[in-house]
Amino acid sequence: VALYYSITMPFATRMMSMALSLQIITALLFVTVVTVSSSPPAGFTMDLIHRRSNSSSSTGEYLMKLQIGTPPVEIEAVIDTGSSVIWTQCLPCLNCYEQRNPIFNPSKSSTYQDLRCNNTPDHSCVYDIVYADHTYSIGSFATETVTIKSTSGQSYVMPKTIVGCSHNSSVRGRSYPGIVGLNLGPVSLVSQMGKDMQRAISYCFSPEGTSKIHFGSNAIVSGEGTVSTPMFMKKENNVSYYLNLDAVSVEETRIETLGTPFHAVDGNIIIDSGTTLTFLPASYCSLVRKAVEKVVTAERVTYQDDYSLCYVTDTMDIFPVITMHFSGGADLVLGKNNTYMDYGEGAICLNIICGPPSPTFGEAIFGNIAQNNFLVGYDLSSRLVSFKPTDCGVTQDIPIDDNSSSAASLFQFNIKFVLFVFVLSLIRL
Repeated sequence: VALYYSITMPFATRMMSMALSLQIITALLFVTVVTVSSSPPAGFTMDLIHRRSNSSSSTGEYLMKLQIGTPPVEIEAVIDTGSSVIWTQCLPCLNCYEQRNPIFNPSKSSTYQDLRCNNTPDHSCVYDIVYADHTYSIGSFATETVTIKSTSGQSYVMPKTIVGCSHNSSVRGRSYPGIVGLNLGPVSLVSQMGKDMQRAISYCFSPEGTSKIHFGSNAIVSGEGTVSTPMFMKKENNVSYYLNLDAVSVEETRIETLGTPFHAVDGNIIIDSGTTLTFLPASYCSLVRKAVEKVVTAERVTYQDDYSLCYVTDTMDIFPVITMHFSGGADLVLGKNNTYMDYGEGAICLNIICGPPSPTFGEAIFGNIAQNNFLVGYDLSSRLVSFKPTDCGVTQDIPIDDNSSSAASLFQFNIKFVLFVFVLSLIRL
């Protein structure tokens, strides 16, 4: 448990000399600086890295930098609201893929400690994760110091954080060192931050500029244009963020889920920052596709698989606007770049895929391309997911991170107060 100390000192109501005044001024300035620097952050913000594969594979992830161990080793890991575990590749490797950063060596960290479990012969705590795209990670759990640096340069340190040390892993066509799970699971980054960060996160994905992720007080999503929808948890999956999709509109044609097997009132689609495209069940998705086909008059083309709806065209102007209607009145009018993608070779395809994303998982998924240029906030206390249309590639009007705004205000107040008392003392001399 991190302990934070602040120093307080009673202020002298009367000063007998200028020398004493200067001493008190110096002391108060010292106290102010110490108080500001030692107070824990109420929230912070980080830049994200957008890794985009070639257009034919249509994959794209958003990565955050974090440091693991003592001395700290920097890694870049995919942020994933669809999974729980924070893991990175570790030495010794039984089967590791090539990555950009050096592979983490636990033997060189003074804070690394294997977790012990009683249900295995060697008392190791093992994990085995398979993701929807067949990425997998097999390894053991340990506790380790995780350090996160904010955009302000300050660090948020998480000692004894449970992480996965992967000794056997594979990712499809990528080279990131690991994944940061952000869902409701007990070992996710959000859960392990706990009350420190008010169990709140938000992010703003830009297709071109600098994307950001916010924690704690910086994660508040509010203001003009903000819409919110309840998040749900399922008995069979109580760690994912489920939303309830009531309908999809293609221009003025509204396709209700009511009357289809996809209809629900307690969540029917997972919002996922780690999945690129949006997946809907085939029976309902076919209705959405038919509505798109009625509008688009360009030549159809088969591209990669039968799940995609693609046309031969060099412009997105011919495509209809699509709106996602979530429960609670959260209507998201998606931009053309949210819903269609230029795959090259003269093909533009609908980013909503009909059919299960993989044989492993059959869930409907609201992917990260559809979330581009929305500030998306997860408030675990109120159980709401909020969306605010935002140009995510430009500087966002958010609270300054690491409590520096309140710290600056406190510093300015103390300076003015000290100067006032100093002038008062001169008058009395």
